[in-house]
Amino acid sequence: MSAYGPTVADVVGRVLADLGAGHCFGVVGSGNFVMTNALRAGGVAFTAARHEGGAATMADAYSRMSSRVGVVSLHQGCGLTNAMTGITEAAKSRTPMIVLTADSPAAALRSNFRIDQEALTRSVGAVSDRVYSADTVVADVTRAYRTAVTARRTVVLNVAIDVAAMAASVDGPVVASFEPPKVRASAEAVSALVDEISSSRRPVFVAGRGARAAGSAISELAVATGALVATSAVANGLFAADPFNLGISGGFSSPTTAELISGADLIVGWGCALNQWTMRHGKLIGADTRVVQIDDEVDGIGAHRSVALGVVGDCGLTAADVLDECRRRGPQGRTRYRTDEVRTRIAESSRWRDVPVDDISTDEHIDPRTLSIALDEILPADRVVAIDSGNFMGYPSTHLSVPDENGFCFTQAYQSIGLGLYTAIGAALAQPDRLPVLGTGDGGFLMSISELETAVRLGLPLVMIVYNDSAYGAEVHHFVGGDDTTVTFPDNDIAAVAEGFGAQGVTVRTIGDLDAVRAWVDGYASGAARPLVIDAKIADDGGSWWLAEAFAGH
Repeated sequence: MSAYGPTVADVVGRVLADLGAGHCFGVVGSGNFVMTNALRAGGVAFTAARHEGGAATMADAYSRMSSRVGVVSLHQGCGLTNAMTGITEAAKSRTPMIVLTADSPAAALRSNFRIDQEALTRSVGAVSDRVYSADTVVADVTRAYRTAVTARRTVVLNVAIDVAAMAASVDGPVVASFEPPKVRASAEAVSALVDEISSSRRPVFVAGRGARAAGSAISELAVATGALVATSAVANGLFAADPFNLGISGGFSSPTTAELISGADLIVGWGCALNQWTMRHGKLIGADTRVVQIDDEVDGIGAHRSVALGVVGDCGLTAADVLDECRRRGPQGRTRYRTDEVRTRIAESSRWRDVPVDDISTDEHIDPRTLSIALDEILPADRVVAIDSGNFMGYPSTHLSVPDENGFCFTQAYQSIGLGLYTAIGAALAQPDRLPVLGTGDGGFLMSISELETAVRLGLPLVMIVYNDSAYGAEVHHFVGGDDTTVTFPDNDIAAVAEGFGAQGVTVRTIGDLDAVRAWVDGYASGAARPLVIDAKIADDGGSWWLAEAFAGH
């Protein structure tokens, strides 16, 4: 608040707090100083990041894992451009999030900070909105917040610094309640879906981001109709307790999972794009397999592949209505895909850790599979796992188990490396009662390492597994034949660097080196653990199977 009374900036922060905004992340400069402090005064927790790009992805991860609207607070111009990769990831993922950014005054044509922020925002798929005046500030902020929640969009709220300084006030608190609208599928569509299931012998349900809130309803329908269940990567953990859960469908599928999905005669995608990643460029869809897709937006149906039936509707409501219609029609007496034989196969071999491997470890380098399996056993099971992007990424995604859909945060819609550490911090603050675990490569970790100070400052018991091959592994392995000196680097002591930030650093070359991790876990159990960086010197895997398939499909 200025010495002369409240301003638009004060009202912006106050209204966002009143509407229920969750945690705020940002880098504070002159343009967003007052708005940030107004948010804090309204009771919204704030975390100062070391870089705006980190702040944006922290807010994205927090929003995904908390079901609350995260906020990013930015300076005008360079603050926004620094954050754009994280904003793009959030926008592509349809994360409900507010990007609160200052903007240059309309008349400041020669300002160093002046860029077309609205055009920049729209170019990455986010929604651009603005606080227009002192008279409209409450309506403007409320509108932006409503759009974020009800349309599931990332909204960039521009506040020009001359407008922010105008005198303004609000009688509060501002009370409004927003929920995303739930579309109910038509009776005809429900009946058609029941017909598809009834005529199938081996149905598989694949749930995606749009079904994360509908897990119990889909699971109940799967049990009643004999369907196996699987998820896209972003919904990993949704069916963790189901003995007929196949895990992740797509590039991360184990051989058994891939075989059972490709053996389906009906695949039903629930809030799932069924894109190249989830369906392995169509390889998981048999020649005679019928495909059904449920989505609450008509534009999402058939966007990546043709479908036999598209149902426009909320996943939870649709699953419940389909189950009611199945029950109305009476028992059908068919086990379908949920047989004892299939249950046994899933239990024995659907997890990657159960697939026999030839350990390629040496005295200097550890097999990444051996490493991941051992850490899965050592680390507490009640965890939230964040994944960076790169050649390594399948190992933590497939070998580290998660308790449920809130135990896995996968910011990969933009496929940018370097978001993993930011993701882990945001997820840790959203799920404070769980152990945060990061799987990252050396390239992505070093790209984002400034936020290691943030993790140390916050006192997060964050485990960072760095799969260190001293390279950008995807380029080394999947573009063979060229000069790879541009993507390979000398070995460096990441554990020592971590110690310099105030974290605990451990270098792992062999299984025996993991004793230091066990000791850390003992400290975590007693509440005395600082962030842990595991510099794992991994053996050359010859190129990950999931990326080999992905590049072959390009």
